[in-house]
Amino acid sequence: MDDFLDLRPSATPVSDAERARRMSDLGFGKVFSEHMVTMRYEGGAWRRAELVPYGPLSLDPASTALHYGQAIFEGFKAYSQPDGGIATFRPEANARRFQASARRLAMAEVPVDRFLASADALIRQDRGWVPREHGQSLYLRPLLIGVDPWLGVKPSSSYLFVLLASPSGAYFAKGMRPVSVWISDDYVRASPGGTGAAKCAGNYAASLVAQAQAAQKGCDQVVWLDAVHRRFVEELGGMNIFFVLSNAGRATLVTPELTGTLLPGVTRDSLLVLGREQGLEVEERLFSVEELGEGLANGRITEVFACGTAAVITPVGSIQSRRGAWAVGGGEPGPVASRLRDALLAIQHGTAPDPHGWMHRVC
Repeated sequence: MDDFLDLRPSATPVSDAERARRMSDLGFGKVFSEHMVTMRYEGGAWRRAELVPYGPLSLDPASTALHYGQAIFEGFKAYSQPDGGIATFRPEANARRFQASARRLAMAEVPVDRFLASADALIRQDRGWVPREHGQSLYLRPLLIGVDPWLGVKPSSSYLFVLLASPSGAYFAKGMRPVSVWISDDYVRASPGGTGAAKCAGNYAASLVAQAQAAQKGCDQVVWLDAVHRRFVEELGGMNIFFVLSNAGRATLVTPELTGTLLPGVTRDSLLVLGREQGLEVEERLFSVEELGEGLANGRITEVFACGTAAVITPVGSIQSRRGAWAVGGGEPGPVASRLRDALLAIQHGTAPDPHGWMHRVC
């Protein structure tokens, strides 16, 4: 028992055979482990947390999260290691971003030590749910919601923290196969002064109609443009986006700069570090649709890919918009994206050195 967490595991654990059956065909977010951690904030303080069997939550119908969207979440992963142990990738960075999201939505912040210890306890309890195959992981989903039963428009004074886990494989059914994307002119993800840098539920709810439009155009994902000029690329779906430019025979890795309307991705930050280590020139700057179209037309842009915790790296094979359509890299994963993905996964799975101390050993 941790100093703030009580262990109340299931009295009827899932058998090894049943667990193997549930994990036999992993996609993303479809299977859940046996337990979860819950913790309440009341009276200005966090109460003791509990590790309990995974199951439904009981909420008052007037809870703030249900009416006014006080809901944030995070996502990070635990990976099996060559010696049979388990480690998480940069969980403290996710804990800090979780706090930043809470501040933006006027919510109580979960202390970093409690965030990390909750994850460690859940992983140790459900370690049998951590997949062993390369590229697979146990995805951790922390959630924080306002639960005051009050219909007045104000921040909740009480909150519920929930941490659940999902053994996962590839986020996209295509795996590393390139996806097609649609540039949205009708909708924007976030505006200056808004919640673009926060990982809040409302951002994703507002994105669904644009994603549906992309699907109607025969595309897998939507590309967001800035809200002011409607010409600078910001994100791809719920992921950060990168471009590889050929510059006098040398590859340059470019990603939109963090202007306050983009989510500061942990994978994004990690790839910038790895890119420099691989000898790439790295740029964080505004990147216009005009530069994108011209670069694809004249061959200067050789690769486009998205990144995020869930998908890791996903190549883009074609781009469509009302301005035109372009193919990227012959429809195959590019060498830069492939090298970065291999390097990142090698660190996460413990088959390569971890010079930056990104991996947090759990057990």
